[in-house]
Amino acid sequence: MPRSIFITGASSGIGRATAILFAEKGWYVGITDINTAGLDELKEAMPGKIGFAERLDVRDAEEVAAVLAAFARGAGGKIDVLFNCAGILRINAFEDIPLSDHQAILDINAKGVLNCTYHAFPYLKAAGRACVISMASVASLFAAPSEVTYAASKFWVRGFTEALNMEWERHGIHVCDVMPNFVKTAMVEQNPGRLIVNSGVAFTPDDVARVVWKALGRRRIHWLIDRPIYKLSYGIARLMLPYSLVRSLLKKSAGF
Repeated sequence: MPRSIFITGASSGIGRATAILFAEKGWYVGITDINTAGLDELKEAMPGKIGFAERLDVRDAEEVAAVLAAFARGAGGKIDVLFNCAGILRINAFEDIPLSDHQAILDINAKGVLNCTYHAFPYLKAAGRACVISMASVASLFAAPSEVTYAASKFWVRGFTEALNMEWERHGIHVCDVMPNFVKTAMVEQNPGRLIVNSGVAFTPDDVARVVWKALGRRRIHWLIDRPIYKLSYGIARLMLPYSLVRSLLKKSAGF
């Protein structure tokens, strides 16, 4: 039985690129999303290479449990990799984003990771040496104006990842996350604003998918994806710069 990966948010962007990469490498790939049209399109684009496709709303814990169980049955009773990729982004002044959107960000970006990881546990444990990879963000290092709730959701993912990494080591399950800067996806393109313009969009979904592949079998917890000069600046900012200066730079970048 080939190794298996269960991917949420797989109908487009990073999830789709990751599904294609793993399918091409011969893995048993499960793709899920609330966008079933996107799932159908991906299956048609890769005939015979996608082992499992199912609608999934990661906010619904019961649905998550049922879909994971169905996937695991086709994967020999185990899941080698869970990729928590489903997420949404809204960039604007806090008060100009509808409350329902703030709630959806937390429900999908944080609660969705919780639901999927919790219900995947028995199948990950059965795999022996499994891996949980969740989408965090550069926003989990520095929270900028205009992405308040999004950044909070990614701080949650980062904390969840660090703590669970220590807990599940005893089960042979490695827990890690990927932290990209803005990626060229429809989600980012639908959120124009000064923060994105000033940060730049330097990465593609394929870039992130390759890091997801690289994370397998490694013990690193956080996989930061950004330009070298930015990575250097993050280290300097966290270790050497006063927060008042970091705060000023973040406000200026976001236009506040």
